[in-house]
Formats: sequence, structure tokens, C-alpha cells
Amino acid sequence: MLAWYLEYEEPFHRKIQSEEVWLYKNPRTDSYVNTHVLWVFICVISFLVILIANLIAKTKADGVHAFLAITLAFGINGIITNSVKLIVGRPRPDFFYRCFPDGKGDIQFPCTGKKEDIVEGLKSFPSGHSSFAFCSMVFCTLYLCGKLQVFNQKGRGQSHRLLLALSPICFALAVALSRTCDYHHHWQDVLVGSSLGTAVAYLCYFQYYPSLDHPNCNLPYGLLVTLSKMESNGSGELKKSDSLECVSVKWI
Repeated sequence: MLAWYLEYEEPFHRKIQSEEVWLYKNPRTDSYVNTHVLWVFICVISFLVILIANLIAKTKADGVHAFLAITLAFGINGIITNSVKLIVGRPRPDFFYRCFPDGKGDIQFPCTGKKEDIVEGLKSFPSGHSSFAFCSMVFCTLYLCGKLQVFNQKGRGQSHRLLLALSPICFALAVALSRTCDYHHHWQDVLVGSSLGTAVAYLCYFQYYPSLDHPNCNLPYGLLVTLSKMESNGSGELKKSDSLECVSVKWI
């Protein structure tokens, strides 16, 4: 809710120096990936990955942990991204034409454009599209690495597992790069937004799941703690006979 509230707050109005006006005189264009498409994109893909993984593994408990982890990531990412946008107030590359739609005016004088366009034009840093795209897709990559056991003894040397796990990053890159092509963000905005989303995804994933080289990296901590009390074999790995359906989920 806080992230949603911050989305509609007015940012800091930064003074624009005459020698930097050229940075904000790019033409106004429609977004290649608008906000509605972005949310459908990040939610459908991430939740579909979780759903398919749990259907294959025939377990519901892991899906709950994954849902808690990714929604936590979305919340943290939204709060940080929107807070920084409001504090920094960096103009977008097309800000001049948001300020003066007819292309005639001096940036030192009051804007004549629509207020909502002007306010939105001061939210360039960091890129929200980039941060959310990378937050979602990096989480999916980490989740797939765990499920496919890419980095432990079972998955080492099997490059097809690695390539499959890395595939969501391609979608995130496409979204992030599109923000510079449609002149809605500077490259620095995209770079920082992508890094922020990656960091938040990494933080939230490993809050719920063990390291990727763990023998049971495909299971969340909640299940590992519970299953550790059950019978295990000599190598310390869980028996295939252990049922995950009967394992309760720890909410706190």
C-alpha cells in the first residue's frame, strides 16, 4: 500500500541548468512497454513459473513460500524505487516537451503542459520498469536455479539447465533497454533500476531459500526445518518417500 501511495506523490522539483537542457529535449513517444503490460508481464511469468514448478514437484507448500518471497520483493522494490524517484526528481529525457508541448519555451520559466505529464516527467531516476522487471525475472532465475539444482552436484555440467534458468533475464533486459529507446529514461536510470531490482530479488529469495549449492536447494527453509526432524538417509539428503504434501507452512 505504501508503494502504491508513493506512486502518486509529487517529486522534488530539481533546478535545471541551461547547459544540461539538451539532455531533456528528446521527442515524446509512447512506451514500448506501458505500465499495464509490465504488470501483466511480471506477474503472469513469475507466478506461472512458480505454478508449473509446483505442479511438477507435486507440492503446495513450496508454492506458498515462493509466493511470500516474491510478493515481499515486489513490496520492498516498490517502496525503494518510488521513494528514490520522489527524493531525486530527475527529469526524463523528454521532459522539455512535457513542459512545453509546442516546443517553444525556456526551461527557466514555468511549464505550460499538463500537470500530470510534468509531475511524471520528474520521475526518471531510477527506472521503475527496469527495477520491477529485474526484480521479477531475477527471482524467477534464482527460483529455477534452485528447482533445477543448477549449481549443486546434481546439476553441475548440465548446461541446458543453466540456460533454461537464465532465460527470464532476457525478458528483463528487453524491458529495461526499451526504456532508453522510447526516451522515457536515461541509461543511468535503467542501470540503477536494474541493479536495485536484482538486489531486492536476491535478498528476498535467500530469505526463504538456502544457497544454490545446497544439496536440497530446491526446498525452502520452512520445509527443510520441518523435514530435518523426519527420517533422513546417511548422506543427509531427504528420502524420496518423504511426502511434502503433509508439511505445514511456517508463516512467521
